[in-house]
Amino acid sequence: MPAVARILIVFATMLMAARFRCPLGLALVLGGVALDLWAGHGWAVALADLRAAVTAPELWLLLAVTILIIEIARFMTERSNADEIVNATRRWGGRHGRAASLIALPAIIGLVPMPAGALFSAPFVEQAGGAERDPAWKSTVNYWFRHIWEYWWPVYPGVIITMALFEMEAWRFIAGQLPFTLAALGSGFFFLIRPHIRQIREEEAHGGKVGRRAAFLFLPLVLAVSSVLLLPPLLARTGLLPDLQRRKLVSMLIGLCAALLTVFVDERRRRRAGENDVGPMFSTLFTPKSLGIQTTLAGVLVFKAMLTASGLLPEAGRDIVASGLPLAVAVAALPMLAGLVTGIALGFAGLAFPLVVGLMSAEGSGLTPLATLSLAFGFGYMGMMLSPVHLCLLVTREYFGASLPAIYRRLMPCAVTVLALSIGLHCLFAALGV
Repeated sequence: MPAVARILIVFATMLMAARFRCPLGLALVLGGVALDLWAGHGWAVALADLRAAVTAPELWLLLAVTILIIEIARFMTERSNADEIVNATRRWGGRHGRAASLIALPAIIGLVPMPAGALFSAPFVEQAGGAERDPAWKSTVNYWFRHIWEYWWPVYPGVIITMALFEMEAWRFIAGQLPFTLAALGSGFFFLIRPHIRQIREEEAHGGKVGRRAAFLFLPLVLAVSSVLLLPPLLARTGLLPDLQRRKLVSMLIGLCAALLTVFVDERRRRRAGENDVGPMFSTLFTPKSLGIQTTLAGVLVFKAMLTASGLLPEAGRDIVASGLPLAVAVAALPMLAGLVTGIALGFAGLAFPLVVGLMSAEGSGLTPLATLSLAFGFGYMGMMLSPVHLCLLVTREYFGASLPAIYRRLMPCAVTVLALSIGLHCLFAALGV
C-alpha cells in the first residue's frame, strides 16, 4: 500500500478514536506506534523508537514550559488582572477597542515563536470575547490571529529554513510573502470578527478604565518574549546546547522562570496587603483542562517522533513525485501533506521544501523562485493550520472546550482565502517570471 494511504488511514483512525472519547494524547501515541509498525519495523524497533520519543529532552522541556505558561496564565487571567489587560487593549483600540483586542492580543503573542503560544493568548481572548460566546468561535479567533506572521517573520525556524533552501534574499522573501499576512488579517476580520461586530460594539460601553497596573501585568509576557529573542544566540556561544530547538526551549524556560518570580513577588505583596482575590500558585495545574493540555502536548511530540522514525513521509513525497502529477500540483501537494501530517511549519519546510526546490531546479520545469515559493508555502501553511495534530489548535481547543468540527467550520473560509491567494500569487509571479 502506498505510504500516503497508510498515513491517511492511521490519521483517520486516530480522529475516530478521539471522537469516541479516547483521550487524544493516547490516540496520538497509538497512531505513532501503528505508523512505525506499518512501515515494516518490528515490535522491538517500534518500542525502541517509542522509548526514544518518550525520553527525548525536547518533550520534557516543552512540558516544563507548558506548566509554567499555565501558571503565568492563571496569574494574568485572575479576574482583576484580566480586566486590567483587556481594558488596556480596548482603550488602545479606540471606538472598536473590543474587536481590536480580540485581534491584537493573540497577534502580539504570535510575534514570538513560542511553543503552544495559543495557550498563552487564549485566556485573554476568553476575557475579551465574553464568557457567553461560542467556544468554537473563540478558539478559532485565538488560533487564527495567533498565526498571521509566520509566513515571513524571520525569527521563526520554518521561515529561516525556507529562505536558506530557496537561496533568496530576505527582502525579496518578505516582499513576496507579506500579502499572506494581509490576507490572513482581512479574512479573519471579515469571516470571524465582522459577523459579531454589532454585539461587540454594544458591549463596548461597559469597558472599564485603564489603571497603572496594566503595564506591570504585561511584564511576564515581556520577559518570556525577550528571553526567546535574546538568549538563544548567547547560549549558542557557550557551546553547551548545539541543538537550536533545545536552545529555544531552554531560553523560554529561563524567561518563564523569571516571569514566575515576578508573579510570586506580586502575589506575596498582595496577600500582605490583605487582598482576598489572590489564588494559590499552581492551583490550576491539575485541573482536567490543564491535564488535558499536557497529555495532548506529549502525544503530539511522541507522534511526530514516531512519524519521523517510520520514514513514511519522505516515501510519500517520492510517491507523489513519481506519480506523474503536473509539477505545480506536486509543488502544492507535497508541503500540504507534510504540514497536515506534522502540524508544524518546520515539518513542511524541512521535509517537503528540499523536494520542491529540486523540482523547481530541474531542467525544463518552467518554475520560478517566487512563484514556486508562494504556492508551496501557502499550501504547506494551510496544511499545518488544518492539521488535527497542530499543537496550538489542540491546546486552544482544550482550553475553550470546543469541538474540532465546529472550529473547522469557522476556520475553512479563512483557509480557502489564503489558498486562493497562494494560487493567485503563483500565477502572477509566474507571469512576471520572478
